[in-house]
Amino acid sequence: MFVLVGGNLFSQNKIISLWEGKVPGGIPNLSYKETVDSVSWIKVRFVTNPTLEVYPAPAEKNTGTAVVICPGGGYYGLSFIGEGSQIAKWLNTLGVNAFVLKYRLPDDVIMKNKTIGPMQDGQRAMRIVRSRAKEWGINPHKIGIIGFSAGGHLASTISTHFHEKVYESSDTTSARPDFSLLIYPVISMDSTITHMGSRQSLLGNNPTPELVKHFSNELQVTAKTPPAFMVHSIDDGLVPVQNSIRYALAMHEHGVTCELHIYEYGGHGYGLALWGGTHSAWPEACRKWLEENGFLMNSKK
Repeated sequence: MFVLVGGNLFSQNKIISLWEGKVPGGIPNLSYKETVDSVSWIKVRFVTNPTLEVYPAPAEKNTGTAVVICPGGGYYGLSFIGEGSQIAKWLNTLGVNAFVLKYRLPDDVIMKNKTIGPMQDGQRAMRIVRSRAKEWGINPHKIGIIGFSAGGHLASTISTHFHEKVYESSDTTSARPDFSLLIYPVISMDSTITHMGSRQSLLGNNPTPELVKHFSNELQVTAKTPPAFMVHSIDDGLVPVQNSIRYALAMHEHGVTCELHIYEYGGHGYGLALWGGTHSAWPEACRKWLEENGFLMNSKK
């Protein structure tokens, strides 16, 4: 069963290699092999070849909107089903084109600078989708990003550091998302509210104050940060709700559209929350927010 799941995990849709073997800042390591470490709760680890898995919207429902999906997993693994493929299929029902990002997890063994490894992949993913928008029937001004947990940190990093040059390229396509959907996200590297596992994976055990500030995305919000829809549960025992609250307040202070839903229960890592509870209302709330902000209108120009 393990072999079947692992072998078929990425076989349902077109898969695009982000770098075609030329990974920026990569360190070759033949012993570093990608693995799937669970059957019931799929987590992909040791990623060396980051990819985008394409889930096109049905032609008759295509709104021209696209979303890059960043699964969570503490910058240690990727929850590729509950926070990846399931999310893509849900977005397809809304007429949204979805792209599941299998990004590299920060590791000194394969990266010259692990703090920017995931950001490199995230920026590259945004540029690929935007540069090939016409091919996929996408409006290049309606491309968003969604992230869960540590994937939410990556999504908010792309939303606040999209202008930062983290790899050499002649590609001038914008990496800025047009909107972000942040679901129980890690936002801050502040030790009082961060998820320490994510922080240690990304920044190491003893990061400088400057590095902590740089990747505390609530401190990097500007008027150019894209609008955000956010979800968190107040009983989240892994990623404190203050992460989302601080980001939402920063967005408000800079005059950027933001909607934050805080639920009484739910804990952490629930994906679409298919088993019920008030937090299971977030996908419908998200649909309404996307509709209200013009992202579910049929326009591909």
